[in-house]
Amino acid sequence: MRTVLIAGAFSLVVALFGTPLYIRWLVRRGYGQFVRDDGPTTHHTKRGTPTMGGVVIILAALLAYGAAHVFTGRAPTASGLLVLFLMSGLGIVGFLDDFLKISKQRSLGLTARAKLIGQGVVGIAFAVLALQFPSADRDGATPASTHISVLRDTPLDLAWFGAVGGTIAFVVWVLLITSAVSNGVNLTDGLDGLATGATTMVLAAYVLICTFQSNQSCYSLTEVESRCYEVRDPRDLAVVAAAVMGACFGFLWWNASPAKIFMGDTGSLALGGALAGLAILSRTQILLVVLGGLFVIITLSVILQVGGFKLTRKRIFRMAPLQHHFELAGWGEVTIVIRFWIIAGLFVSLGLGIFYAEWVTGA
Repeated sequence: MRTVLIAGAFSLVVALFGTPLYIRWLVRRGYGQFVRDDGPTTHHTKRGTPTMGGVVIILAALLAYGAAHVFTGRAPTASGLLVLFLMSGLGIVGFLDDFLKISKQRSLGLTARAKLIGQGVVGIAFAVLALQFPSADRDGATPASTHISVLRDTPLDLAWFGAVGGTIAFVVWVLLITSAVSNGVNLTDGLDGLATGATTMVLAAYVLICTFQSNQSCYSLTEVESRCYEVRDPRDLAVVAAAVMGACFGFLWWNASPAKIFMGDTGSLALGGALAGLAILSRTQILLVVLGGLFVIITLSVILQVGGFKLTRKRIFRMAPLQHHFELAGWGEVTIVIRFWIIAGLFVSLGLGIFYAEWVTGA
């Protein structure tokens, strides 16, 4: 537990005190946010606000993870490193997108195809590596399994397609998860502090879930029970979740309204990657749909808006994603953020309740 606490505290301090230094560095170089003219008019005042703040979140999390292991003398695990790899890799894709927007002063960075290719390369590498590195002391368990998981692995095993086919199916499944989650967080990142705060809540849930899985691990209990968790490195996944959560907390101090810095695609894609990696390796893939319910709702609002317009030539919402609909309806930005945070918190509470209830009842 010390490693988890150190990781969270260290990343919080690094992000809290490192962000203003990074802001000054960005301002000196004129790396400010470009605001679309077709967006809410209230956002025009945000033009020029430093962006690419996700760099701070990523660096703080990486430094905290390393520091926590150094201070406690624990060795990093393949699972923890893989989640950090997925987070950093998607963060690099987002950074390239942000940098092109800033350098060209236009709302378009990477093309949709280039962004998907970048996300795909990182996701494929993660998926392939997640099925490697069998543990010598945990019955050869790999960081991920080919089973579809809800609260734990289900009998639905993609290995049914054979050795090669199962691996390909797993890679496709991972790509769907990483793409959906990272783009969901990206769509939510439209108001000061909204995505940062919502993501922090989901990360806090994963600190609790992975710590509980560690305490009820099939590999550490003296008497194995049917309700134990066959997760390879749950305690180290809790360390990663705490490190990223602390970084988000520190960054939120400066990202809250009125934001002094935006996370940009650098942060939103990276945080989506962290959540996806935690869900896949903690064997809670479908549970993430509940924990990240706010991201699901906002993503659905975009799908409904685009699909509805193509079918009927009419818009369902004043503007999508959903948070901008309420802006145009006259809600204040802070009001929207707080109310959406409440929704996010309710979904996280529901997800934790479902997770614990399954263990209690053994259902």
